[in-house]
Amino acid sequence: MATLKDVAKESGLTVTTVSRVLNNRGYISEETRNKVYEAMKTLNYQPNEVARSLSKKKTNMIGLIVPHIKHPYFAELISCIESAANKNHYRILLFNTKEKNEKELHFMEMCKSNRVAGIILCSGTVAMEEFQGINVPLITLERNLDSGKASVECDNLQGGRTAAEHLIQSGCRHLIHISGVRGTDMPADAREQGFVAACEENGVRHFEYKTDAMQYNAGDYHDFITDILTKDPKVDGIFASSDLIAAQVIQVCAKLHRKIPQEIKLVGFDDVMISSLTTPQITTIHQPIQEMAEAAVSMLIQAGEGKEVPSKTTLPISLIVRETT
Repeated sequence: MATLKDVAKESGLTVTTVSRVLNNRGYISEETRNKVYEAMKTLNYQPNEVARSLSKKKTNMIGLIVPHIKHPYFAELISCIESAANKNHYRILLFNTKEKNEKELHFMEMCKSNRVAGIILCSGTVAMEEFQGINVPLITLERNLDSGKASVECDNLQGGRTAAEHLIQSGCRHLIHISGVRGTDMPADAREQGFVAACEENGVRHFEYKTDAMQYNAGDYHDFITDILTKDPKVDGIFASSDLIAAQVIQVCAKLHRKIPQEIKLVGFDDVMISSLTTPQITTIHQPIQEMAEAAVSMLIQAGEGKEVPSKTTLPISLIVRETT
């Protein structure tokens, strides 16, 4: 069985340098990393993760806590965080809360037993008190910071404003916004604030409808949307707080024989894959998911190295115009 010394000999490097590569410690050039990885591949060398974690008191593992894995937004976010972690020679330990708070203690025990280098929290219902004493960086992503090290979010306020302004400029005068989950305080709530401000500044009729936890957990808004459009037939513009909701608006409108964009114009939020797979394709607010993921991973690593990181990072949104407007 190959040893660390064998890898050092094969790569032409010192044992100390090989150890630094395996433990991701200090600056190491890509050329040096590649030499070590090629030598490991040639020798079929498998590092002892348990021994490494005991010696370092942490691993190159990042705990990632999300509320869903099937929701299009979180599916893309998980993929982007995994890619960003991999680029920095970290791996992710994924936890799917499914909004069940009783899992919190289990998550914390798993993070501790796996000696994670830090945690990225994307779930809005996991209590921050559970993280007391974890002694690793906690980065929140699209949730309020509370007691974490740093937060990353997009410009939700401007996103809501941009959506409303685009609908108004497209000729809409009876707007509605289908927003976030009632009773859950999240940065995404600012989308509604931006939407309302733009509507009032332009003097257009507007109503806001909040979804509930049951709809969010199931990912099914069809009945909710049907009820809104049946009771309010004058609606000519809809801003949905996610592309998932926007896609279901298209389905409901088809059943109600309301043509998009001729009778109702529609703007979603996120710009995930589903927005370009529907017919018509969804005009949406682009959330910079990849950049947010990279920022979260970078801040976690920097904080773990004792470096100062900004407590809040807000990244810009942009409007992607497609066929629903």
